[in-house]
Amino acid sequence: MRGTTAPTSVPIGVADEENSVLDREHSKIVRRRSLRLLGSTLAPLRGVFIVTVILVVIAQATRVAGPALIALAVDTALPQAQAGNWGPAIWISGGYVLAAIVAGATTAAFIRLAARVSQTVLLDLRQRVFGQTQRLSLEFHESYTSGRIISRQTSDLEALRELLDSGVTSLASGFLYMVFTAVSLFLLDVQAGLVLLVAAVPVWLITRWFQKRSQVLYRISRVASARLIVNFVENMTGIRAVQAFRREDANNQRYGDLTEDYRANTARTMGLNGIYDPALQLTGNVTVAVALAFGGFRVLDGSLEVGVLIATLLYTKRFFQPVQQMAMFYNSFQSASAALEKISGLLEEVPTVRQAAEPVPLPHAKGALKFTDVTFGYGAGKVVLPDLDLDIPAGQTIALVGQTGAGKSTVAKLVARFYDVTGGSLTLDGVDLRELSSKDLRRAIVMVTQEAYLFSGTVRDNIALAKPEASDEEVEAAARAVGAHEFILALPDGYDTDVNKRGGRVSAGQRQLISFARAFLADPAVLILDEATSSLDIPGERLVQRGLQTLLADRTALIIAHRLSTVAIADRVLVMSQGRVVEDGTPEELIAGDGRFAALHHAWEDSLV
Repeated sequence: MRGTTAPTSVPIGVADEENSVLDREHSKIVRRRSLRLLGSTLAPLRGVFIVTVILVVIAQATRVAGPALIALAVDTALPQAQAGNWGPAIWISGGYVLAAIVAGATTAAFIRLAARVSQTVLLDLRQRVFGQTQRLSLEFHESYTSGRIISRQTSDLEALRELLDSGVTSLASGFLYMVFTAVSLFLLDVQAGLVLLVAAVPVWLITRWFQKRSQVLYRISRVASARLIVNFVENMTGIRAVQAFRREDANNQRYGDLTEDYRANTARTMGLNGIYDPALQLTGNVTVAVALAFGGFRVLDGSLEVGVLIATLLYTKRFFQPVQQMAMFYNSFQSASAALEKISGLLEEVPTVRQAAEPVPLPHAKGALKFTDVTFGYGAGKVVLPDLDLDIPAGQTIALVGQTGAGKSTVAKLVARFYDVTGGSLTLDGVDLRELSSKDLRRAIVMVTQEAYLFSGTVRDNIALAKPEASDEEVEAAARAVGAHEFILALPDGYDTDVNKRGGRVSAGQRQLISFARAFLADPAVLILDEATSSLDIPGERLVQRGLQTLLADRTALIIAHRLSTVAIADRVLVMSQGRVVEDGTPEELIAGDGRFAALHHAWEDSLV
């Protein structure tokens, strides 16, 4: 018997430590990524940002000057005024008023500049997120739910807005105010400064305790908020299915659980604030009491002047005010940090279908397609197309039929270059699709799907989607060509009729004809129809079939259909099974045989009887 090596086991403690190290490294990477993103958005605003920082420094310095001026007035100006010399009192009073005016003016200025910076950053991020989600490949959108994308554009950017609008300036100004206050207190009276220094220790310990726990809770709260948005969007998007299957009560229960989870997390966070804020107030009040008692005895024995005592008490009391304010905005900081991590993660996503570095120009494609040893699989899953060789001459209409999962739609997605082949090559007029520019590819290949999606706007706008610069005459000519002109004229405002959300004002067949007119206006060399008539009734299908005759003329076409009535207009039928073409011929040839298509056709005929 051969000797075997026993698998090495890792002690649980060691494994936990390794996981902890990996988590810390991952957190560092995510933080660096987020800081890079923030830095790139602030780079164009470097000058405004520097001016804002300078104004914040001036504002806090002038705010801190007040108690020192009061001490000088009480201990120096008032005695001299009693002696008949009012000059120092006037100068100190003027200085106090001037400091207040400068503090107010600079505060107003830096708040306005900070708002300008924050809104510019948010505008940049919104545009980046929108551009990125459009640029990313279909593979990303099929795995990353629309609710999560909406969450990036709404709740995550809203969290950043709350922080950037007021949180950053509050944190920065509060920190500077505390530093200037502490320095001023030490310069005024070292012993009072030491009292404050001792009091800073429990403040730091309380704040660290709050930070650690609130950081965890706010991340959980962000996840709970995102789940709420995703659930809401999915239910509203699929409201027809919800009502058709009477899912309202079950969905209410699910949404109620999610809202309860969010409420519980928010309550725990507020509970932390309920401990932190009173602890800070208690520490501040005790510190002021100690400073008053200590300073009072020194005033009695003559080692401390009254004005200095007043100033030290003011400084000690004011020192703790920004701490409470900063603690409140620390919550916003945690929420915004988690949001920035998610946004930076989305922006770091790389499209799986990429533009060629040096595209091969193909301004006038003829439409010849060729699959050579093509293999393809979705992600790490099973291979869908194990080995496909297929030659489609320009101008030929091909019908792809077969059972669900045979690979028909995969072929269409590869031709449209929603995905790239895993192995082999797919060429258009002899040029690999991966070497074409996006502009030439989208001009040469157009796909019409089962869901004829119409955007909010007029019928004219929806037809001109493929060619925004098209004239009214060109739009109407495209509609006439596919048989849509008559029903469009019958609409309340003709071509200027608003189709409402997703085309709710027109029927399924009419939406499909509008999408055909859109494709006709685009005038592609290759047209893909992916189940374009499967959702239509018989009258609607007949209406669309007439439009198809014109639409498919003089261009290469791939028709994916379960309805064999659609297949009848094809020049050639390909029957697919498990990613392979198992039958290839004209509709007449395959019907006359005894293969799979003949069986499908006979079954379809029997269903019509």
